[in-house]
Amino acid sequence: MNAPQSLHDKGQSLWLDNITRDILDNGTLKRYIDEWSISGLTSNPTIFDQAIKNSGAYDASIAEKVKKGKSGEDLFFDLALEDLTRAADLFRPVHEKTNGVDGYVSLEVSPLLAYDTKKTIAAAKELFARANRPNLFIKIPGTKEGLPAIEEAIFSGVPINVTLLFSREHYLAAADAFLRGIERRIAAGLNPRVDSVASLFVSRWDVAVADKVPEKLRGKLGIAITQRTYKAAISLFSSERWRRVYNFGARAQRPLWASTGTKDPKASPLLYVEALASPYTVNTMPEATLKALSTHAELSGLMPVDGGDCEEVLADFGKAGIDIDALAARLQDEGAKSFVASWNNLLNVIATKSASVGKANPLKAAS
Repeated sequence: MNAPQSLHDKGQSLWLDNITRDILDNGTLKRYIDEWSISGLTSNPTIFDQAIKNSGAYDASIAEKVKKGKSGEDLFFDLALEDLTRAADLFRPVHEKTNGVDGYVSLEVSPLLAYDTKKTIAAAKELFARANRPNLFIKIPGTKEGLPAIEEAIFSGVPINVTLLFSREHYLAAADAFLRGIERRIAAGLNPRVDSVASLFVSRWDVAVADKVPEKLRGKLGIAITQRTYKAAISLFSSERWRRVYNFGARAQRPLWASTGTKDPKASPLLYVEALASPYTVNTMPEATLKALSTHAELSGLMPVDGGDCEEVLADFGKAGIDIDALAARLQDEGAKSFVASWNNLLNVIATKSASVGKANPLKAAS
């Protein structure tokens, strides 16, 4: 048994934090599913920016869409949905075998909408309808403006991956928005089975404080934040409010540990993978981390459900001058701005590719 299969058997889903047309075309994604127990994947603007910019696999499709008059965001979402529906179909057996718990792919609404509730709701509904796949999550950021959109999307029956969460408080706010949507469905006599994950970003914490804390605290903040959040999730799952909706047929929103690739070259590439092993959660990891994990044998141990020593560790960071709440707010704001920057880069790549393949397309030149 290899380490990915070991984690899968412990009850944790492993998702790939990457999507390219190349890994679909050459069978790599299928191999990850068959050999390494990968049971889902996520995407974001940066991933698609790199995929489209660094590969010719999209050129023919772009040329065809340019010929039809498509450009910008509209053209991009066509490309993204082509990739993600193919991936969703590969994961469909997992989705069916787990009765809809697993086997998901994720597509993000435009980051330009992060602070616009109404447009986020409309975009989420439209993209989910266009994909026409039950195992596609729409990613909505858990910002203040995103929370009402999450509630409304869940009420509308759209599966949601809540992204850009950085703290226990962010997670609890996202879980509350999800639960409000489910409770409204119950009150309206609708099926309360609408699935969701809540994505807590891990490694960015340690990047943010790397040069601000003693050596003994390096690489410990992201793990402590996750342990604190996991403890809150376990408590939430057994609360009276959640037990009530379970009785109507609802399912809990799973925590997802995101950004679990190690950024510190001095640390183990599996720093976060080993520390955050936990049942009924998802670990979404970049390809390099997955490959590093695949070379290991079975991993032992699970993250403590009581938070372990997280409060002591977080207190040590407080003594070192780190304001956890302020940093969480800053990281969420920076994350939203980073996604906007990546989105703009992506649209520039789309524009450049469109112009290039358009000129090279004899059908377009003759039209």
